[in-house]
Amino acid sequence: MKPITVGEETIAPGERRTIELEIPQLYTHTRMIMPVHVVHGRRDGPVLFVNAALHGDELTGVAVIHRLMQQRGIERLRGTLLAVPVVNVYGFIHQSRYLPDRRDLNRSFPGYERGSLAARLADLFMEEIVSRASHGIDLHSGAIHRVNLPQVRANLEHEESRELAMAFGAPVVLHSRLRDGSLREAVAETGKPVLLYEAGEALRVDEYSVRAGVRGVVSVMRSIGMLPKSRARARPVTPYVSRSSTWVRAPTSGMMFLTTPLGAWVEEDEPLGEIVDPFGSGRRPVKAPCSGIVIGRTQIPLTNEGDAVIHIAHGDDERDIVQSLDGGGDPIYP
Repeated sequence: MKPITVGEETIAPGERRTIELEIPQLYTHTRMIMPVHVVHGRRDGPVLFVNAALHGDELTGVAVIHRLMQQRGIERLRGTLLAVPVVNVYGFIHQSRYLPDRRDLNRSFPGYERGSLAARLADLFMEEIVSRASHGIDLHSGAIHRVNLPQVRANLEHEESRELAMAFGAPVVLHSRLRDGSLREAVAETGKPVLLYEAGEALRVDEYSVRAGVRGVVSVMRSIGMLPKSRARARPVTPYVSRSSTWVRAPTSGMMFLTTPLGAWVEEDEPLGEIVDPFGSGRRPVKAPCSGIVIGRTQIPLTNEGDAVIHIAHGDDERDIVQSLDGGGDPIYP
């Protein structure tokens, strides 16, 4: 096993260190850094990057990486782990999805070293992290006022990405096309497998999403040989695999009262809730346009006609996984 260099620092086999990558300072001349946790094993193996907070208000992944770095035996891994808890440090400071110039970092890859702030940040991440990795996991949360069921999104046509997605063991695996300028697209163009984990809500951290994320990352590390197989007898996880999804849109404006929880199976035309007139007695049902599992929903009751309010994934099997989120010894897996 050879040493690995990240930034200007060299990490020896068997060493664990946090590297500070210099990024553009604030206009107050305050120094800014992007911390990178490097765990460099003594034995050859894959190089996995795990990152969070490409969108600065998405905190679930930050908590996942924090807990991942505390896992027992992480120092004895094969290969190398590159964990970046906060990529968009600027947005993280301001509790904002975006960079100071309102650019979306996850639409700015692969970046350019002499471009905008977003382009420079993306270029740095590609050069220092992605170029050294063989696999990647990008951790995300739902947008502001939207919550997501723990789910993995990947190109299921790419065999290795599909295998990693199934190994992750999230309740739902969703086939997702690549978005222009996204980190996932930039990594995929290098031929490396990459997953996107979505769970929870922006500016919030919930235990279900964090626990599912940690278990998923560790499961991927086991599946690619970075960590030994677990000796514990775990119940087999069979994710709900979906090739497509549909957003239910509000049929009218008003105050919405949704009655369908995350993870519930719904049938076509099934009532999901209703929208009422806050100044009168009028009400209108919100119905499912198709059958499937609820993987996302809005958290704010005030809605305008046409707003996306519930996200439904549809696949080949009918399964209600809401009970696994509500209690019992293992609140994540069915």
